[in-house]
Amino acid sequence: MAKKEEQGPSMIETFQEFKETKNIDRTTLVSVLEESFRNVIAKIFGSDENFDVIVNPDKGDFEIHRNRIVVANGEVQDENKEISLKDAQKIEPDYEIGEEVSEEVNFSKFGRRAILNLRQTLASKILELEHDSLYNKYKDRVGQVMSAEVYQAWKREVLLVDDEGNELHLPKSEQIPGDNYRKGETVKAVILRVDNENNNPRIVLSRTAPVFLERLLEAEVPEIADGLITIRRVARMPGDRAKVAVESYDDRIDPVGACVGVKGSRVHGIVHELCNENIDVINFSSNVQLFIQRALSPAKVTSITLDEENHKAEVYLQPEEVSLAIGRGGMNIKLASMLTEYTIDVFRVVNEGEVDEDIYLDEFSDEIDQWVIDAIKAIGLDTAKAVLNAPREMLIEKADLEEETVDNVLAVLRAEFEQ
Repeated sequence: MAKKEEQGPSMIETFQEFKETKNIDRTTLVSVLEESFRNVIAKIFGSDENFDVIVNPDKGDFEIHRNRIVVANGEVQDENKEISLKDAQKIEPDYEIGEEVSEEVNFSKFGRRAILNLRQTLASKILELEHDSLYNKYKDRVGQVMSAEVYQAWKREVLLVDDEGNELHLPKSEQIPGDNYRKGETVKAVILRVDNENNNPRIVLSRTAPVFLERLLEAEVPEIADGLITIRRVARMPGDRAKVAVESYDDRIDPVGACVGVKGSRVHGIVHELCNENIDVINFSSNVQLFIQRALSPAKVTSITLDEENHKAEVYLQPEEVSLAIGRGGMNIKLASMLTEYTIDVFRVVNEGEVDEDIYLDEFSDEIDQWVIDAIKAIGLDTAKAVLNAPREMLIEKADLEEETVDNVLAVLRAEFEQ
C-alpha cells in the first residue's frame, strides 16, 4: 500500500512538471499528454482503443477510464475489453450482461516502469515541441533588433534570456570591444542567425553586425522608416568608427542632414549605444569615382584611377591630405574600402619638376638590404619618389615589412633628396 501511495504523488509530480510548459499552446499540450498516456497504455494492455484519457493542464491533473463490456461469468475472453458479471456487480450491484462498465484506472498501479516510460515519452515530446516553437518564433526575425536580459557572462560569450526565458547567445566576436555585461541588465542587439542543428535551436545575437547600426538608424530617422531615405551601404569598425551611405528619393530632402539631425541629435543616442562609435554619414552615388571620393572624407581627393574589373582604385592626393585619407591606424581608408567594395591605394601627387630627380631603388643597395628593396619593388614601387609618395601604412602592410624597417628606408630616401 505504501508503494502505491509513493507512486501516486510521483505521478502527479511528473504531470505537473509539464503543466507550465512555455511556448506551447494548450491544445497542443493536451494532445501530447494524451498521446503519451495512450502510448504507455497500449504497451501494457495491447490496445488503448477502449480507454478514455482526460487531461487538464490548468488544474495539473488527469483521469484514465477503461471501458469493458459485461459478459456471463466464465466467458471472459479478453480481460482488457470484457468483465464478468460478478466482477461488474462488485463495482455496481445493478450491472447486467451487455452493459458497458467504465472504471477509473489508477496509473500508479501500472508500476514504476510505466511511470518512467511516461516521463521519458513526455520529456522527449515536450522538448521537441519547445524546440520547434523556439525555432519558429525566431527564424523569421533574423535582422530584427531586440532587448534581452543578461543571465550569465562568460569569457567567450554572454548568455541572455528573452521575456519568456528562452536562451540567447551573444558570442565574443559579436560584442563591441567596449561593452560590459552585468547579470540582470538589459542589452540591445540584432538577431544575427538561428542555427537549428539536430532540432536544437541556437539564437545568435550581434552588436557588431552592420545591420545592427542600420536598424538603429531606421528607428531614429522617420524618413528612413517612411521610405524617403534608403541606407545603401554600411561599414563598421565596431566601437571605433562607422561609415553609412544614404540616398534620398526626394530632391527636397537632404539624406545626410536628416540622418544626423540638428547638432547630431538623431545619431547621438546611437553613438552612445555603440560605445561612442563615430558615425560618418555620406551621400551614396552610383558614380564609383564620386562615391570613393566621398567615402574618403574628410580628405580632398585630387584624382582617381579605376580598375573596375578588379575593383581597385588608385587615389592621388596632395601630401597634406594623405594622412586624412588614411586616418588613425588606417581606419578611414579601411572603412572607405569596405563601404565602396573597392581596394583603395593612396598616393601623394608628385610635382612634374620632381620627377626628373628620381632615383631607382637599386642604387640604394649599399644602405638598404637587397631583400627589402625587392619586397618594395614587388608591390610596384621602383623609385625613391614612388616610395616616398606611398603611404607608410601601405609599405608596412603590402610589402610585409616591420615598421622599423620601413622608417629606416624612408629616412635613407629623404636624406638623399635633402642633400
